[in-house]
Amino acid sequence: MTSLSCLILNCTLKRSPDESSSELLGSQVLSALQDHGVSGEMIRVVDHDVRFGVTTDEGDGDEWPQLRERMLAADILVLVTPIWLGQPSAVCKMVLERLDAELGETDDDGRMLTYDKVAGIGVVGNEDGAHHVTAELCQALNDVGFTIPAGAATYWVGEAMQGVDYKDKEPTPEATAGTTKTLARNVTHLAGLLAASPYPTA
Repeated sequence: MTSLSCLILNCTLKRSPDESSSELLGSQVLSALQDHGVSGEMIRVVDHDVRFGVTTDEGDGDEWPQLRERMLAADILVLVTPIWLGQPSAVCKMVLERLDAELGETDDDGRMLTYDKVAGIGVVGNEDGAHHVTAELCQALNDVGFTIPAGAATYWVGEAMQGVDYKDKEPTPEATAGTTKTLARNVTHLAGLLAASPYPTA
């Protein structure tokens, strides 16, 4: 089978090297993907000067084009985001806005450049809301051309009104570890199928 690659965009609000629950979950997803022979990397979006906008390049030093180039070179994209006020992080929403530009980017056959690419989702937070955030990201990623497999999300949310973060949980909760393995297995399987048999042209 063709070797597969992934890009994980960590949408934490914290710059490196600050500890981040999103970083921990993203690293666990990356490790699970590597168990299936997938190579890849994780990038903290806030470590780069990504501008607000809905084009592929907002100019004036915008670093989204470099991240976009890595995304288009990968077979799998995973967005990992914390929950704030029941919503994906502002960084995650900015990434989705930048991905909106893919609606107007097509190959010679009129297909979006994101076709034949698979997406997964990771969510962490201290309150409920993981299903809501996952639903928002699934819809947005599918709209801009990504294929979402079954079981494509992994998450952890703490008890309401408490202050425990995912990065402080020892050991990793079994339920989250299990969904992370399912995510890795299913996105790898579907990415392999699409690499071997891409979607038909228009």
